[in-house]
Amino acid sequence: QVQLVESGGGLVQAGGSLRLSCAASGRTVSSYAMGWFRQAPGKEREFVAQIIGSAGSTSYADSVKGRFTISRDNAKNTVYLQMNNLKPEDTAVYYCHANRRYWGQGTQVTVSS
Repeated sequence: QVQLVESGGGLVQAGGSLRLSCAASGRTVSSYAMGWFRQAPGKEREFVAQIIGSAGSTSYADSVKGRFTISRDNAKNTVYLQMNNLKPEDTAVYYCHANRRYWGQGTQVTVSS
């Protein structure tokens, strides 16, 4: 079993930055595909970013490309999502996953205009 705990969410003004963290426990996740999804009120959960394997191949949703960066620290068993130039439409609960099998509880990100 893998347990995931997200942190780093909060309230920020448009144009600001936040860094989300996802700490894994129970297993080493360095070889897992790790990533982030988000869900805004009344909308379906959507893909945000993913990082695969120890080589760290990344992919992003078009809506966040150039603004968000996903990274991992295998020594800390942790994945990060650096979010810059945030927009009100980025407001959502952000969920971390491991292999899209294990999920965290989510962390709220609210961007005010």
